[in-house]
Amino acid sequence: MCLKVRYYKTFFYCKKISRHYIGFLRGVCMCIYEKNKTCCFIGHRKIHKTHRLIDDLHTTILDLIVNKGVCIFLFGSRSEFDDLGLEVVSELKKEYPHIRRIYVRAEYPYIDDDYKAYLLKSYEDTYYPKHIEKSGKSAYVERNIEMINNSAYCIFYYDEAYKPPRTRKSRRDLTDYQPKSGTKFAYEYAIGKYISVLNINNIQYYL
Repeated sequence: MCLKVRYYKTFFYCKKISRHYIGFLRGVCMCIYEKNKTCCFIGHRKIHKTHRLIDDLHTTILDLIVNKGVCIFLFGSRSEFDDLGLEVVSELKKEYPHIRRIYVRAEYPYIDDDYKAYLLKSYEDTYYPKHIEKSGKSAYVERNIEMINNSAYCIFYYDEAYKPPRTRKSRRDLTDYQPKSGTKFAYEYAIGKYISVLNINNIQYYL
């Protein structure tokens, strides 16, 4: 998804076109969902949060904003890394107000005004990819693929040694099994897309 860039120097203009948005802020041109200006965050539900991790993440995001022109950040949910990424981006938004935070939902295809208003306290926009509506349990995997496909940069928190908790397919099953890591799948998928991928957990770059 890509929108043509135009420049307006004297006024703020924001117009909704289907799921696409164009924003202009006094000479700072911003194209929502333009791939080369977009970064997404994907990581394990539980992370080891340290001061170094926060500093590395802050430095990385700041570099994307200042030197790469990134101004759109896509977030999922149910992950401590999503929460941390949102926290850092929100702090940087105080200095760079043109950047936008987009929440890509993996559930609730249709939301009421109250829930949307609640989400917009933390994000500038939210949407639900229509093609994942019948994905069932794989909706979160499909949502991650959606974010990767629409990003030029992906910041991961990926631990190769991590294994999700063992579970059962149903309550009737007598034995459990080891499910696959959704973050691992997304990480390998992103590397295969030949986009800029950073594993912030151990600072591995794939460009």
